Amino acid sequence: MYRVLIVEDEDIIRKGIAYTMDWTSMDCAIAGEAANGGEGLEKIKELKPDIVLADIMMPVMDGIEMVREALKEVSFKTIILTSYADFDYAKQAIDLNVSAYLMKPVDPEELRAAVEKISEEIKKEHRYEQFTEKQKELENPDNIFIKEDADNEYVRYVLDATKKHYADKISIEALSSELGVSASYLSRKFKEATGTSYLDFLNKYRIRQAVKLLQTGKYKVYEVSAMTGFTDYKHFNAVFKRYTETSPSEFMN
Repeated sequence: MYRVLIVEDEDIIRKGIAYTMDWTSMDCAIAGEAANGGEGLEKIKELKPDIVLADIMMPVMDGIEMVREALKEVSFKTIILTSYADFDYAKQAIDLNVSAYLMKPVDPEELRAAVEKISEEIKKEHRYEQFTEKQKELENPDNIFIKEDADNEYVRYVLDATKKHYADKISIEALSSELGVSASYLSRKFKEATGTSYLDFLNKYRIRQAVKLLQTGKYKVYEVSAMTGFTDYKHFNAVFKRYTETSPSEFMN
């Protein structure tokens, strides 16, 4: 659940937002409340909420300054609560990348819509972070470490052949036949030298190339599947998700 902090000096408004909204249905929970900007700043640092609802005009520290200072240490999304009188002031917060401005008194449906929109933004950011981590793992096939020994000329041959022909029908059996050695011997030597199986290397290399093609935006998913050596579209989807934790379609979006 996403943690929400409400910073509002008017007690009736703060309590109303905290206790009349169905936060659970929005996959959220109230992490805390604060009655002024100074207290809000300390609560943000302490609780590290995902979403902060902040009034602008408050004692001790206004909402804009509070958010600006808090963002130096904590990452969160902001909903600014404002009146017509200080709406122009609220627009000055554009450099803080505020997610929404809501007029007081707050309309429950507008608040729900803003929170749901922000929740989707957070989900996408989390998926992107996870994908970025997976991409780092996928970098390995281009810079794979090979332990030194005489038999690793076979392994270098396999690596070079795979990088050139990954889009074709390729297998450790076919490569072993080209080298005149048994498939089991070549598989064993490949894993000893690289620390990974040939199939894992091949899949990672193909998915890395697929990511590059999808990033161009020029090709449909089924086209990328065929271009990277996957003859079965469903199998491509399954392998892509295994290595990136997202589907090709989700990645495109």
